[in-house]
Amino acid sequence: MKLPVLIRLFLLTIVVFFAPSSAFADTYEAKLPAEMNSSPDLCKYVPCNEVLPGATVFSERKGQPPYVEGYSEQNGQRKLVGYVMLSTDITDTPAYSGKPVITLIGMDTQGHFVGVKILKHSEPILLLGIPESALVRFNQQYLGQFIGSNIEIGQSRPAENIIGLDAISGATVTVIAQNQVMMKSGTAVARQVGILKPTIREQAKLVETGAKPDWAALVKEGSVQRLVVSTEQVGMPRGGKPFIELWFGYLNQPDIGRAILGDGPYRSLMASLKEGEHALFVIRTDGTQSFKGSGFVRGGIYDRVQIRQDGDSFTFRDLDAANLYGIAAPGAPAFTESSIFIIRSKAFSAAYPWKFVFLGNRVDRATGARSFANFDTEYWLPATYLQGGRPEVVKPDAPWVRVWKTRAVEIGLFVALLLAVATVYALRDRLTRRATRNRRWPVNAFKYSGWLISIGFVGFGMLAQPSVTQVLTWFHALLFHWTWELFLSDPFIFLFWIFIIITVFVWGRGLFCGWLCPFGSLSELLYRVGRLVGLKRFQFQLPRKWHNRLKWVKYGVFFGLLTVSVFSMGLAEKLAEIEPFKTTFLVGLFNRSWPYTLFASTLLGLSIFIERPFCKYLCPLGASLAMPSTFRWFGLKRKQECNSCKACAVGCGSQAIDEDGRIDHRECLHCLDCMILYTDAHACPPLSQERKRRTKGGLSLTPIGADGYFIPIKPVAARADVAASNH
Repeated sequence: MKLPVLIRLFLLTIVVFFAPSSAFADTYEAKLPAEMNSSPDLCKYVPCNEVLPGATVFSERKGQPPYVEGYSEQNGQRKLVGYVMLSTDITDTPAYSGKPVITLIGMDTQGHFVGVKILKHSEPILLLGIPESALVRFNQQYLGQFIGSNIEIGQSRPAENIIGLDAISGATVTVIAQNQVMMKSGTAVARQVGILKPTIREQAKLVETGAKPDWAALVKEGSVQRLVVSTEQVGMPRGGKPFIELWFGYLNQPDIGRAILGDGPYRSLMASLKEGEHALFVIRTDGTQSFKGSGFVRGGIYDRVQIRQDGDSFTFRDLDAANLYGIAAPGAPAFTESSIFIIRSKAFSAAYPWKFVFLGNRVDRATGARSFANFDTEYWLPATYLQGGRPEVVKPDAPWVRVWKTRAVEIGLFVALLLAVATVYALRDRLTRRATRNRRWPVNAFKYSGWLISIGFVGFGMLAQPSVTQVLTWFHALLFHWTWELFLSDPFIFLFWIFIIITVFVWGRGLFCGWLCPFGSLSELLYRVGRLVGLKRFQFQLPRKWHNRLKWVKYGVFFGLLTVSVFSMGLAEKLAEIEPFKTTFLVGLFNRSWPYTLFASTLLGLSIFIERPFCKYLCPLGASLAMPSTFRWFGLKRKQECNSCKACAVGCGSQAIDEDGRIDHRECLHCLDCMILYTDAHACPPLSQERKRRTKGGLSLTPIGADGYFIPIKPVAARADVAASNH
């Protein structure tokens, strides 16, 4: 009767769990009008008045990157109130889902944020876990802040003039990305309208060597750089040719300018430039897309190319472009499009590094929607062309680097934990030989400690519970667009996955699933506590025939999620809530709506009576790790007699030992109970029989760890006699 009740309870909780689909956040993968991204009248499609209080009239998009001016009307006259910007017009910074959080931002004429509204996001953590109101509260921290302030996630540091913002627990990557979106968007517009003044940089003092390098030499020394955008980076099918391939370089330097243009054209170009103006060339050698933009009109802006130097952006109008008819450098590639662009700003300096940026659109394969994307390559004149060499440049740390630095102590402790567990397991043979069936504390001391630390420090403390959603996200990132910075933003999950990948191929999935998975550890601990408090008589295992059928369910769940993710990543992330990890650790059992609390509580309650029911039968993460475990390098040892002996199988909590005594390492959770019996001369039936047989012959027996058999040793008295006779 137990089995049908169990199955009905599982089905009931799953059905109830997925019932409240109406609770999904309104802005999760919201359908936004396509005109929003291209129409000059932005505010016709988005609520600009909600982020810029007091404004009643709005201009069309202007500037590069675009923004909108907002006005109030008083006595028939208009007064500029501030500016509205759409984040995806300015930056394509991805959040943890790999997609940007589309945000409408309002800023007053003094450069203070006055309104923030999320239009669309794709963050699964804000779908069924953390309420979207948490992101709204996070964004409200920007209101009143000046765009020129140094705003970071974490604690404020007045001595360093850093304003700290409270993060969202469990959504660290999302808020780090959102902070970049807010600051990049605000800074880009503030510099255009004059709120933030351009940075004054010392101009480069160029050295003329008289050399005239060929194309290969220019590329080798870095005077000419290459920018390639692949088709998959813009959401198109992978092909043999790139989406676009560009070459570019700085022409004011005499050696480079003469090599590219030739002597006459170079002199003519330099004569046309005013003091403080800079020329660079661009050619397209592959791809079908124009870097000048198909919608260019006279007097307009080239909206596909841009130069950025630190926080300053430099765009080009038609008067800033000149024809480039050919490349004089021997060995130059053939090209289909070319131009010379002029930077007319003293804020730019060739002495310092800058980036050439190609602006484009990325197509979402799942929805067909287009989003802003930029691709860049850094350029810095070789030191031989600069008087005194390159100046010292201190670049600010990337956001993910700052996260690693601020959490260095916790990261160090986490790495120490991973190394300690791996070391203990690597020495398992020595450890299990010191234990017996009735004296298991040498193994259990380490195993139970690992569970407690995993639950407290890793799960509830660091919120570092790995999930199948990360497997799906990484699967899509590998297929379409891999971004290291995205995954480095959460150091604990990043390090955990490195550990998991390595140990899965070395020993199998059991080291993570059996020793370090926070939810698995909590489930196992509840089972052990239940046994300790007198519930052992109610604890049971499923019959072997049912176990062998139900263990495949988790593989079906995993492949189901993987298949759904190909068509709709959003739906896959919703269905991935079959994992109770988010409810248990990231959000909390009693901080979510009742179906999720009921589902997680039911699984934990069942864990008191069945050892790890979720791990054995439902966990899609366990299934994704079980498959590569087939190719592990090392497995647990077996004797020939294990094929007929059932002693280890009876005590295997994960039921990973089949009727023939073989261990299925896809299901094994590395509890090491079978390894304790393996070397216990009194508990292992084959060893016990061998011990009794040989002791009758007057031999002392010493077990060894290599194969679990005994080395016969002559009795001590006999050896003493032999020693005496030798004298």
